[in-house]
Amino acid sequence: MFLIAGVDDAGRGSVIGPLIIAGVLFNQEKMEELKELKVKDSKLLTPTQRENLDEKIRSLALKFKIVEVSPNEVDKVVFEGKKMFKLNWLEAKIMAKIIEELNPTIAYVDASDIDAKRFGKQIENMLSKKIKIISEHKADRKYIVVGAASILAKVYRDKTISKLKEAYGDFGSGYAHDPKTLNFLKEWFKTRKDYPQFLRKSWKTVKKVRFEVLSEQKKLEF
Repeated sequence: MFLIAGVDDAGRGSVIGPLIIAGVLFNQEKMEELKELKVKDSKLLTPTQRENLDEKIRSLALKFKIVEVSPNEVDKVVFEGKKMFKLNWLEAKIMAKIIEELNPTIAYVDASDIDAKRFGKQIENMLSKKIKIISEHKADRKYIVVGAASILAKVYRDKTISKLKEAYGDFGSGYAHDPKTLNFLKEWFKTRKDYPQFLRKSWKTVKKVRFEVLSEQKKLEF
């Protein structure tokens, strides 16, 4: 039986919330059914479409695995990791664990590293068994199985973000390019000097906003 796995992440570039990495395993015969369902890169789907497909993907899959990486875990490797052992390395390590657990004949991954082949090789070297790895940029658009994994990751992260918004208010998408997210960060640091647990303090945008707010407050004190 030829088994195919796809692995993708969600929230890698966000300043708020966890990084989610998902892997999903299918019998090769299920590829046609995924095509009929119009499974594709999660970014090309609406939230409702993703949620509907999430349920169908889970029912068709032989197995799936979702790993949540907290902002603290992300910060730790960004701050303390040596060169080549930072976020890309962490993602490769988690993807390797997911792939090993799914145990496919072949695994397709969306490369996090600028060098896709290097990223794939890194995953292969972390495996305790021989599994063929196809590592490419934008694999979630090229391979339906990676698109399926991207949907699982995105739906899971969206639910996590919704819970954070219920607790802390609407901060937008959580990405640095979102004006609502930047305004949320500014307002947070105006009243608090601490970094909340849901924030990635290692991100340059976060440090910049905090520095600007605190600098402005100091000016007003004189």
